[in-house]
Amino acid sequence: MGAAVDGERRNPRFLAFDAARHPVDELTFFGLKSDMTVVELWPAGGYWTEILAPYLRDGGGTLIAAMEVQPPGSPERDAATKRFNYFNRRVADDPALFAGLKVSAFGPGTEAIAPANSVDLILSFRELHLWMKQGFAEEALVACYKALKPGGILALEDHRGNRAGEQDVRAADGYVREDYAKGLARLAGFEFVASSEIEANPRDTADWPHGVTTLAPTFALGAQDRARYEAVGEADNFVLKFRKPL
Repeated sequence: MGAAVDGERRNPRFLAFDAARHPVDELTFFGLKSDMTVVELWPAGGYWTEILAPYLRDGGGTLIAAMEVQPPGSPERDAATKRFNYFNRRVADDPALFAGLKVSAFGPGTEAIAPANSVDLILSFRELHLWMKQGFAEEALVACYKALKPGGILALEDHRGNRAGEQDVRAADGYVREDYAKGLARLAGFEFVASSEIEANPRDTADWPHGVTTLAPTFALGAQDRARYEAVGEADNFVLKFRKPL
C-alpha cells in the first residue's frame, strides 16, 4: 500500500494532504486487502482513487468508483456533473494509473451501488454530511448494506460535530456527531466494529463562521483570518468501521 501512496503518478496537489489524512494508516484500519472488491463512494477529485486503483489492480482486486449523480432539478446537479466530468477526464488522461478501474453512478433514486452481496469493502470519505444535507443518508446507507457481502465492511469518515450540541439532521455546517453517525448506520442494519482517532484534530472547535468549509482545504473566507485557519488545519474527523452481519 505504501508504494501506491508514494506513486509518482499521483496529483502533486494531493500529496500535501497526506500528512493530515494518513492514507496508509486509515486504509489499514479499515482492513483493505489488495484482492478485495472495493467501492469508493463519490470520489470527487480522486485523492483516494489514485491510491486505491493501482493497489487493487496489482493485487488482483477490483475498484468501483461510484460517482455522484443527482436527479434533474436538484440544486446539486450541475456541481455533481462537473465533478463527474472532471473525474472522467482525469481517468482518461492517465490510463496507466487507473487501469482496471470501474466507474459507476450513485445518488438519490439510482439503482444499486453494485450487485447485492458482491462487495468486500465500501469506503465513504466525508460524504455522510452531504447525504444528510440532501435527505439521502438513510437511502445511501441501505444501498451500502445491500451491496456488501455478509461480513463486509462499511468505512465512514466525516467531520466530527460538537459532542454537546444537538445534531442538525441536515448537517448544514458540514459536521456530524459521532454518535449520530453510529445511529444511522445501526438503523441500516450495520454492526459497529471499531473507531480510530487517526483523523482527530482537537484544534477544530466545529463552530466556524462558514462551518467546516472555513478550514483547509476549502478556506471559504479566502484571505480573511487565513493564518488562523491554516493553524487549525483540516477538520477533526471521526473514523468508524462497521460490519454487515454474517
